[in-house]
Amino acid sequence: MADKEPQQPEVLPIVLVHRLPSFKIPSDSSFRDQLRSQFHMLDPHESPEPYDSFLARHAPFIRVLMTIGYSPISAEFLERLPVLELIVATSAGLNHIDLPACWSRGIVVTNVSLAFAEDVSDCAVGLLIDVLRRISAADRFVRGRLWPVKENYPL
Repeated sequence: MADKEPQQPEVLPIVLVHRLPSFKIPSDSSFRDQLRSQFHMLDPHESPEPYDSFLARHAPFIRVLMTIGYSPISAEFLERLPVLELIVATSAGLNHIDLPACWSRGIVVTNVSLAFAEDVSDCAVGLLIDVLRRISAADRFVRGRLWPVKENYPL
């Protein structure tokens, strides 16, 4: 019986956490636990090493950057990450990220904020009711004075 070749242990993708030092992620956070189960999270603010040397040491391996809050990402900062391919923002907007610099380097920028999740779901339910009950269509019908002519929307 042939022995199976030993398999290399799974290597988790490296993700740099970019945040302001004042923004703390609770150590008992399920958000943190979920991320750490799927990624090797590098947070310079959790290291005793100075920020600049930490970044310089890890920069050649960082392909994904996760921003938490409104930590600025400038073109100068991006130059320090030569193989960066993806920025994931957890904030509601992207105005703290130099988007033209990202685009010129082919870096994909995405947003995963839950800030508007409830509003979006409310809007989706409202639109669904509108489509099912034909509210907008009936409104256009009445405003167009078509009721006496076509009689599509009886009372």
